[in-house]
Amino acid sequence: MTQRHITIVGAGQSGLQLGIGLLDAGFQVTTISNRTPDEIRDGKVASSQCIFHDALENERALGLDFWPDAPTVDGISFTIPHPEVPGEKAISWASRLDNHAKSIDQRVKFPRFMEEFVARGGELVFEDAGVDELERYTLNSDLVIVAAGKGEIAQLFTRDAERSTYDAPQRALALTYVKGLTPREDYSAVSFNLIPGVGEYFVFPALTTTGPCEIMVFEGVPGGPMDTWKGVTPEEHLANSKNILQTFLPWEAERATDAELTDPNGILQGRFAPTVRHPIATLPSGRQVLGLADVVVLNDPITGQGSNNASKCAASYLDSIVQHSGPFDAGFMQATFERYWDYAQHVAHWTNALLAPPPPHVLELLGAANQEPAIAHRFANGFNHPPEFQEWFMYPDKAAGYLAELATAKVL
Repeated sequence: MTQRHITIVGAGQSGLQLGIGLLDAGFQVTTISNRTPDEIRDGKVASSQCIFHDALENERALGLDFWPDAPTVDGISFTIPHPEVPGEKAISWASRLDNHAKSIDQRVKFPRFMEEFVARGGELVFEDAGVDELERYTLNSDLVIVAAGKGEIAQLFTRDAERSTYDAPQRALALTYVKGLTPREDYSAVSFNLIPGVGEYFVFPALTTTGPCEIMVFEGVPGGPMDTWKGVTPEEHLANSKNILQTFLPWEAERATDAELTDPNGILQGRFAPTVRHPIATLPSGRQVLGLADVVVLNDPITGQGSNNASKCAASYLDSIVQHSGPFDAGFMQATFERYWDYAQHVAHWTNALLAPPPPHVLELLGAANQEPAIAHRFANGFNHPPEFQEWFMYPDKAAGYLAELATAKVL
């Protein structure tokens, strides 16, 4: 039987992880990247990529755990400022993760994954892939997968109106990679702050090109006081980050007093609409290609699921491809996506819910976590497996039932 050949367009978390998995499974794999390892290493940061246990396990299963000594994220803390008393907290709690998370700057990770992909026998091609190039790839491949979420080819995948909650950006986004930020007491965590009507801020430890760092993530309601990033220099970006904290989150501002940028490229700003797209794109020739990860399910970063989804989508697609002996036709492509969507729909539902003002039952749960560690623990560990939020967090009746169970257990 001839070796089947798969071409993956895009050398990011999902594309490289899937490509390496396919090589290990005996496939011939070509990966297309529009940037060389040096260009990635020397370029701007691309995301905040806090990866939780299950997604890290996907990497470990493929022998891709190259940073065992990198900083770990050991918990989640959650704070809502007091609406009437400046500088005070209305809700504030923290809980440990059962298993740590990690954030490796993609400028560190992707060049190393590329090196590993080639070392295991993969073909790595550097070119800008447009529609003409996709047509060429389909002629020489049993399956073409598109894992590049931007540019001309991403537009080939049309929006799924039924599965997309929003049609416009819900947050103005900014990242600031810093060193010199005071570590959190007790244990490291994603320190998440929700400022109603203004936006969200979270910060956590990571590994970047210059060594250990912290990544500050700002999610501003469009047009609001946290939507202030356009056209700023790196120095102004850092100053703006500190000003926002000083204004809304003085306890976070204290930690950031001595913070400096890790490097001039350690900043990012932008906005996009969370979108679910149809997974199959049809080229002018009639041949079809399959979308992967962010190309088909793009979430706002508010829940930190982007790289986790990329890893889980790659793992799901890998299973589907390896288990399939027939042609990689449209039926296979749709079924492969639907298998992943069985998981991803719950991530999208939860993420989109957090972009809206919190309903009363959510505020009640988050407030009750101040007194009840079990709630804080369940919320924190839901980041590793978001479908679990369906069981207690997403619906008023299930939230009430969960709180009643906890109260009964206390009485007993």
